[in-house]
Amino acid sequence: MGYRWLATIAIASHFAFLAFMLLGGFLAWRWPRAIWAHLAACAWGVAIIAFHLSCPLTYVEDWARRRAGEQGLTQGFVDRYLDNVIYPERYVNLVRLGVAVVVGISWLGAYLWWRSRRARSGAGSTTGSTTDQGPGHDLERVSG
Repeated sequence: MGYRWLATIAIASHFAFLAFMLLGGFLAWRWPRAIWAHLAACAWGVAIIAFHLSCPLTYVEDWARRRAGEQGLTQGFVDRYLDNVIYPERYVNLVRLGVAVVVGISWLGAYLWWRSRRARSGAGSTTGSTTDQGPGHDLERVSG
């Protein structure tokens, strides 16, 4: 029973990772430091595709399934759960392009937000500091 739960947790973690890889750049609009985790996630995603690497979560799912007495995996996560399930396999490159466009838009928005915050904090600061201290920084300066 425990191994089946572990396999399920690996599947859920995969979906969460893919969602973060697709949409995590938008988190940086609110929390600028999130961009670093998003960059790392995107780099890992590109590396898996470019170098045909095996994801550790796929290994964990396969291992847990075998330990639970189920059949092991014959495909990777995307091949098993997304290709021909969410979208037809012939659209893989189109989906990858769409993901790249969404990520690019999120990064562009994060950059523009960061630049505007930096310009605003630099223009209104009496010390000349231009470090971005995140949302609410202006309120702290006014009230405190």
